Amino acid sequence: MKIVFRPKLLDCLPTYNKAQFGKDLAAGITVGVLALPLAMAFAIASGVPPAAGIWTAIIAGLITAALGGSRVQIGGPTGAFIPIIYGIVAVHGYANLLGATMLAGVFLLAMGIARLGQVIRFIPVTVVIGFTNGIAVVIFLAQIKDFFGLKIDNLPAEFFLRIKTLAANAHTLDLPTLALASACFVFLLFYNRLASRFPLLRRAPGPLVVLLAGTLISFIFSLPVETIGSRFNGIPQEFPPIGIPDLAISDFGKLISPAITIALLGAIESLLSARVADSQIDDRHDPNQELIAQGLSNIAAPLFGGFAATGAIARTSTNVKTGGRTPVAGIIHALVLLGIVLVAAPLASYVPLATLSAIVMVVALNMGEWHEFKNLFRFSVSYQTVLLTTFFLTVIFDLTVAVELGMVLASLFFIYRMSELTRIERRPLHEAAEEPKFFYPDGTMRVAAWQLFGSLFFGAVNKLDALLDPDAGHPEVVILDMRQLIQLDNTGLEGLETLLDKLKKRGCTLLLCGLNAQPSQLLYRSGFIDHMGLDNVCNDIDNALSRAYILLPGLLGESDCDY
Repeated sequence: MKIVFRPKLLDCLPTYNKAQFGKDLAAGITVGVLALPLAMAFAIASGVPPAAGIWTAIIAGLITAALGGSRVQIGGPTGAFIPIIYGIVAVHGYANLLGATMLAGVFLLAMGIARLGQVIRFIPVTVVIGFTNGIAVVIFLAQIKDFFGLKIDNLPAEFFLRIKTLAANAHTLDLPTLALASACFVFLLFYNRLASRFPLLRRAPGPLVVLLAGTLISFIFSLPVETIGSRFNGIPQEFPPIGIPDLAISDFGKLISPAITIALLGAIESLLSARVADSQIDDRHDPNQELIAQGLSNIAAPLFGGFAATGAIARTSTNVKTGGRTPVAGIIHALVLLGIVLVAAPLASYVPLATLSAIVMVVALNMGEWHEFKNLFRFSVSYQTVLLTTFFLTVIFDLTVAVELGMVLASLFFIYRMSELTRIERRPLHEAAEEPKFFYPDGTMRVAAWQLFGSLFFGAVNKLDALLDPDAGHPEVVILDMRQLIQLDNTGLEGLETLLDKLKKRGCTLLLCGLNAQPSQLLYRSGFIDHMGLDNVCNDIDNALSRAYILLPGLLGESDCDY
């Protein structure tokens, strides 16, 4: 297998110019500023320090842009990872989160090298919508603690325990925190409408405006609310210590499942984001190169204390809308974040957690495709079942269980629909109506013809039983017209072999006619044709009837004329 490693950056550099650099610079600065509040908010919501979110955005953003398969992809922490990371930290601890992230990076890298980028597209849209909406609900619920200022030391990751804990501590809500969070939430929710009326707001990302406004209000009025400084002692104004997480080899066994979850979600979200970007800039990304970049990002980020990262749809779209057209914009976005950390990190201590929780809640609302629930009644029962099952399992249990069962259900419904398209129908033999040799004295036919439609596979092979039904008569020759059979699998082949053997025991001969390419290749390659006899394979129904005439023994009183 040939490994192709060619980042999109290499395709962009030969034609790069000053004009495009100016656009990439403006886009990179805008996205870098937008990424700052989101990186901190996602980190805190995931149960890790805000600095971890910023360094994840810096490292993953740099690697995704420099080595990725999309011209405009922006990498970093995303809201979709919040429930997964929170659960890993709650169960396994922060050090094991770093180990699981690196292991997920190895999986993503292997997927890219094995050129499995296209396989991710096999996941049905019902499963994607179901877990996306489910993740949005989990994120929203996780922010209730900081939004209301509830006095809870450790919020459980398990759904029912979380609801029970929130209800039991509802009386501890803090009014100043709730007031600030609500004001930030409403302002950000309607920010786009306000920006359309006030031109100055159009140039600034909503989350950044809300972050600055909430921080200023909290500082000026000395609101008694929890801040990044009071909970995390601020953000270090320096490079983090670089090193491999302190893990024992025995720890990796329990991290395989979380790592697979991170890798699966990272692959889906990054490739989905790249596809959305393709439609915006009329380009085509390389899915395998993108997976390689995401794998390297998730291997490198934990070395700097970061965690899981992937392509971010909102930041990528912002990059495109502000003029970014090459990976240089993504590199600039990472450098902008680095500059903010090294210059303005102490100011982050004043950022209220209530403001960040409001930002994450709005992100959760925006990431959900809620209109799909409204339109569910328009779709089939199978569509509704897969989507709702995936949604509720994501909310109540976790993404891995949801995707696994969602895929199983989607596959079963697909198999059922395909089996419904497969038909085996009795074919009238008008061509033989005037030939006495084809009839018993009582008028029943000595030859029966059946036509197959669709695909004879493991989900539909039972339909061959119709040919052995006693009510179908007792023909001496059975013709299978396979002109409309487009696909045959090994189970279908085994079904034909069983049919052939049972017909032989009855003294009946099986004839095939009109074989298409794929069924023909399998029947010849497997030795089935040798077993039934090459003379019993005919080009069309007329040839099959001629062959049947030769095979049928004469009845008493019959003339021996040729057919």
